Amino acid sequence: MKIYFLKLLLIILTLPHSIYSQTNIDFYKAFESIKGDSILKHLKYLASDELEGRGLGTKGIRLAANYISVKFREFGLKESPSTNNYFQEIPFIGSTTLNSSEFNVYTNEQNISLRYSEDYFLYKSGQQTFIPVPTELVFVGYGIVAPEFDYNDYQSVDVTGKVVVFLDSEPISDDPDFFNGREITQYSFAEVKRQIALQRGAAGTILIPFERYSGWEIVIKDFAKEDIRLAYDLTSNLSVIINPAIAKLIFDDSQYSFDDVIQMHQKHQMKSFPLKTKISFRGSFKERAFVDKNIIGILPGIDDKLKDSYLIISAHYDHLGIGSPVENDSIYNGTLDNAIGVSVLIELARAFSSLNKKPKRTIIFIAFTGEENGLLGSIYYTDNPVFPLHKTIANVNIDGIAFFRDFESVIGVGSEYSSLENNLTETAERYQISIEKIPEEFQELTSFTNSDQYTFASVGVPSIIVLEGLQNRTKSREEVLQSFIEYFELRYHTPFDDLNQFIDEVAAERHTKILFDLCYHLANSVDEPKWKSDSPYLKARLRSIAEKK
Repeated sequence: MKIYFLKLLLIILTLPHSIYSQTNIDFYKAFESIKGDSILKHLKYLASDELEGRGLGTKGIRLAANYISVKFREFGLKESPSTNNYFQEIPFIGSTTLNSSEFNVYTNEQNISLRYSEDYFLYKSGQQTFIPVPTELVFVGYGIVAPEFDYNDYQSVDVTGKVVVFLDSEPISDDPDFFNGREITQYSFAEVKRQIALQRGAAGTILIPFERYSGWEIVIKDFAKEDIRLAYDLTSNLSVIINPAIAKLIFDDSQYSFDDVIQMHQKHQMKSFPLKTKISFRGSFKERAFVDKNIIGILPGIDDKLKDSYLIISAHYDHLGIGSPVENDSIYNGTLDNAIGVSVLIELARAFSSLNKKPKRTIIFIAFTGEENGLLGSIYYTDNPVFPLHKTIANVNIDGIAFFRDFESVIGVGSEYSSLENNLTETAERYQISIEKIPEEFQELTSFTNSDQYTFASVGVPSIIVLEGLQNRTKSREEVLQSFIEYFELRYHTPFDDLNQFIDEVAAERHTKILFDLCYHLANSVDEPKWKSDSPYLKARLRSIAEKK
């Protein structure tokens, strides 16, 4: 027994003084129980070829769901009160657009048939997508209405019953008070543009990939696959992404050409105007219906006043499944995106469950499905929350984990919108690491809108994802940056994001411990995270509270 307490004292003395002076032995025992080899054990199964890339509606994702639920049961997490099990079942529809679909562009002189995959793809598809007669087009700049920036692309045009055309970018800005300067805002998100258009009565949307994609071959990589949507999200509105090489066609004979539009963008002089061309669309589709699951485990809080408030810790466990072969490998294992993230989620659930004195607030652990297909699992949860969203204090999402064990900085993606910035800063100080912003090279890839934390923000729940920064004790900033670039260029969303790459279990363990500390203090804090007064998500929070959603 003496040896045990001496070892525990040694653990405490090796932790930062600012931590152990504020917490207790129970925290340290759980903290030190987090092990990199445990994370890798989960990872080696979840990212194995046996699970075939965990594509939606497949045997592989069902195996992954069962594995996670078994772990939640082992840890003694409570089941969802709405289902009496760990599963939130979600009905999906999968739709594949066939080459026999008919998309016609009508100019003053001719009718032109566009070719599916070569000239366009559908963002959303299904039997309801149908425009039988030639329909007018209106160019609406970036397709943005942003009252907080006093910006409205729809102010001078009527789009009711028409198809709108917009660029995939947003206004160029060096002013942090106008579209956040060089940082990407939610308004560059294609789904946000689409919703704005539909709210104004548009019959459909055509997006021109002006900046988001470096070439049509990258678009093909993203869109040449089955479109999967929530079964209740039937679309009757055309939603197209069109090849920029033929974008000039739809500006034919109009007041301004596509080249003029590019000049408008560069000169900060964007205009909206009606187009002379019209389009029609008659789709052909192959469809299937299936059910997949979010996995939800609950650790009830113990404080009489705070236990009915909730912290959600999440990670998505789906990936791309089996796809086009690259060097004879067709399994898109998704090891770092995001089998490792859900492996960390499992380890966090075990560590929190091991606490003798559980946190004051209730913690909900959720492994989401459908993230790769448009955050569908988290959207379904926020549409059908197990516990009220207005009582959910925050979401800490995990999508990727540290590459290098000697990292000395972290990035709180989304922390700038809320007081979670303060919580992360306090955690970082306890470990003597710094906070840095998203490197400019990765603004788009690591945008706040790119994973499930955005879903929670959009319904008013303060949220954050914590990534590894570029500062490192043993590697230069350039070395770390180059490693990230190589991952995104060579392995991300390819069959090479598999178990053959080096996974640093020490880095994973250290990152997980930092997340444990952040979540532990959030779950025990009397103060809830708050949106900042200029946050675009504040109104959603106030609405949620008013409606008691």
